[in-house]
Amino acid sequence: MSDSTTRVLPEVGERTTRRRRPLWLRLLLWIGIPVVVIVVLLVVVDGAARAYAEQRVSAEVQKNLPADVQGKVTTRIGGFSVIQQYLAGSFQRVELDAPNAVVQGAPLSAKLVATGVPTDLSKPISEATGTISITQESLNKLVKIPGATGDITLGDGTIGYDGSLNLLGLPVGYTVTATPEAAGKQVLLKPEKASLKTGAGNVNLDKLLQALTSQGPFPVCAAQYLPDGVQVSDIAVTPGHATVTLTASDVVMDQKFLNSKGSCS
Repeated sequence: MSDSTTRVLPEVGERTTRRRRPLWLRLLLWIGIPVVVIVVLLVVVDGAARAYAEQRVSAEVQKNLPADVQGKVTTRIGGFSVIQQYLAGSFQRVELDAPNAVVQGAPLSAKLVATGVPTDLSKPISEATGTISITQESLNKLVKIPGATGDITLGDGTIGYDGSLNLLGLPVGYTVTATPEAAGKQVLLKPEKASLKTGAGNVNLDKLLQALTSQGPFPVCAAQYLPDGVQVSDIAVTPGHATVTLTASDVVMDQKFLNSKGSCS
């Protein structure tokens, strides 16, 4: 009887082979993982730098506001990388928002979009567009129409106010409805309709309107209410509310500018 040895060979499905990753994949992982980590760190650092820059701009603007202006200002800096913009010396786009501002006791909403804003805030910005949204009540606290004897009323694309004049030797009190038009330092009021106030007597309305329009649109100086160099580029009126668009260029957003007042002379 002879000894016999039985060998048990592993089946094909049980064979295991250890394959090494391809060289290109190892290189990709070796290079890619550190790059991803660096990108994540840059995003985090840039986000922190953006938050710091926005806070600093808000603080500087609020510090330089006139004494009769109150309200929290929030800042948003646009563009891809704040660090890159800082190293270049200017921010592409900066938005300032003061939705609950109060000017001389009158609540309003203000927003400013500036482009080409230098990182050195003592240097002028390239262009700025501001929007002021104001109610009829607040407008009457801030703006007076020369010669008007009552409050301003805001209608559908129109402004109404009371006034008086001598017509054919007769003192006439009237209410006029005018269409406003932005004109740089001024807002032009073009009378469209006129009505007599009680007790004015028998006066022809056509002659009254002709007297009001004989010298063209009535100019109201807007510059006296705005920082020097700011102009009115558009005005939109709806019942009880007005939205005014302002523009400026090459101005320094410092205390001197914010406290200045323009003139129409």
